[in-house]
Amino acid sequence: MNGSIRILIVDDNQMMRFGLSGSLAAMPGVTVVGEAANGEEALALVDEHRPDIVTMDYKMPGDNGLVVTEKILKRYPDTRIILLSAFDSEEDIWKAVQVGVRGYLTKTAGNVTELLEAVKAVAAGERYFPEIIAHRLKERQKVSGLSSREVEVLKLLAAGKSNQEIADSLDIALETVKSHLLNLRSKLGAADRTQAVVIAYEKGILHLNE
Repeated sequence: MNGSIRILIVDDNQMMRFGLSGSLAAMPGVTVVGEAANGEEALALVDEHRPDIVTMDYKMPGDNGLVVTEKILKRYPDTRIILLSAFDSEEDIWKAVQVGVRGYLTKTAGNVTELLEAVKAVAAGERYFPEIIAHRLKERQKVSGLSSREVEVLKLLAAGKSNQEIADSLDIALETVKSHLLNLRSKLGAADRTQAVVIAYEKGILHLNE
C-alpha cells in the first residue's frame, strides 16, 4: 500500500471513535478520512472516501459489523477490515474470518499498541489476529473439515441417541455409525463420545438451540 493509509472508523460509541481517531491520526503515514456511528453512515463514507482500511465495531444499532463488512466488501473487495469487538467467542471470530475481515481485536484485551500493529500488518497485506485468537482459529480449522454426515451423527449424539438409534435415524449400518464415531473422535481429539459432543459445542460446530 503506497502513500498515506486512509482509514475510516466505525463505532457507535462517540468516546471510542474519539480515542481511535486520536491514536490513529498520530500514527505516521495514516490519515483518518471519516468516522461513522452505524452501518448506514459507514457505507456512505466508504462510497465517498474509498478508505484503504476500516476499523469496524461488531455491535451497533441496525446492521452489526459483520453485515456491514459484507456489504462493503461486496462493493469494494480490496477494502481491508479490522473488526473490534467486546466479544471473543470462537463462533464470533470464525464468522468474522468467513466474512473476510483482515484482523480481529477484542476491545477488552486490545490496546492502542496492538491496534497500531494491526493497522501496519493489514496495510502491508497481512492478517492480524492476537496470538490467543490465532491459536483458536487454527484449532477450529482442524475440525472444520467434518463431513455433513459426521455433523449429523454429532447432533444425534448430543440428543442422547445410542449407536443403534443413530443408525436407525440415518438409515445406515451400525458399523458405519461406529466408523463415523471413530473419525469424529480422531478429528476432534476426543477421548470418548461425551467429550466429542462437549468439544463440538466449544468449537461452535453444534449450537445449544439446535
